Amino acid sequence: MVKNKIRLDQYNQDWYSRGRSGVIVLLWWLVQGSIFRFSIHNMYAWRRFLLRLFGANIGKNVQIRSSARFTYPWKVTIGDHSWVGDHAEFYSLDFITIGKHCVISQHAYLCTGSHDIQDPQFGLITKPICVHDGVWIASDVFVYPGVTVGEMAVAAARSTIMKDIPTNEVHGGSPAKFLKHRFEMAESSSTQAQAV
Repeated sequence: MVKNKIRLDQYNQDWYSRGRSGVIVLLWWLVQGSIFRFSIHNMYAWRRFLLRLFGANIGKNVQIRSSARFTYPWKVTIGDHSWVGDHAEFYSLDFITIGKHCVISQHAYLCTGSHDIQDPQFGLITKPICVHDGVWIASDVFVYPGVTVGEMAVAAARSTIMKDIPTNEVHGGSPAKFLKHRFEMAESSSTQAQAV
């Protein structure tokens, strides 16, 4: 017989800070559900403006589709020339950092919040996500809290990313595993010296 019982009536997240007042949070949700969501396809500058207005750090020429969602934009950074696809979800209870020249494809879900399954009160856990330059998070990928994706790496479509992905590696599956290197690895200097 299981010793503990879940007691959701005792759930408490008083320690957690959303980073802005309840009024700002509600105002963002109103803006996101209206003038952000219903902006036409190529109004990328307008959506960048709205996200910056609410504290997001958005680089130049970032292209974000109108159906992408951001829980708390003030906890989001997206580097220059990156793309965010339709219905991508930034569940930014903690910080989400996207590098330059990255692609976050449609229906990708970047999740910085979870719960302690061994805690009877189901305590909230948050951890940041960091995606380095040149990364492709493909369609329908789920990224766990606390994951770092290395430079030029790829998370293959419909994968579940539970662990860090090193630089230049392609990982896929559920849970994701190493599949191959994205680009051919440069020869080490010692190998080059031996060839001379």
